Amino acid sequence: MIKFNELKKGCFVNANFDGDIKTGEIDDIKNAEKQVELVIGESEYWFSPEELTPIEITDEVLSNLKFTKQQNEDDNIKYMKGAFRMLVPKESDFSRMEIWYRDEQRHIIETIPLHVLQNHFFEMTKVHLNKGEF
Repeated sequence: MIKFNELKKGCFVNANFDGDIKTGEIDDIKNAEKQVELVIGESEYWFSPEELTPIEITDEVLSNLKFTKQQNEDDNIKYMKGAFRMLVPKESDFSRMEIWYRDEQRHIIETIPLHVLQNHFFEMTKVHLNKGEF
């Protein structure tokens, strides 16, 4: 389950869709009903937070979001999308990360799901983190 206050328009989450897990993007939020509308494929469906699960950050997920990857000499991995940067301690280790955009820098000291990274990205850049160019 995901905390309702973490769900924002544009976030990607998994939904239990009649026993099948499908990934969708939040398109609308009904705060009073505590429901979110997900776009799954060509269709839109409403879900409560109990029906949603977070997406783990992986190299493949970041690649699908059009991040470029750079292996540093000290084995750190830097992911870049436009002027946004994310540094992780080593390959496939997202347990800690340093993110920055222009002059703002944040240190994340625990594993976070994709939708939380998307929230940080939006707060820092004022642009939704999605599959588009940045």
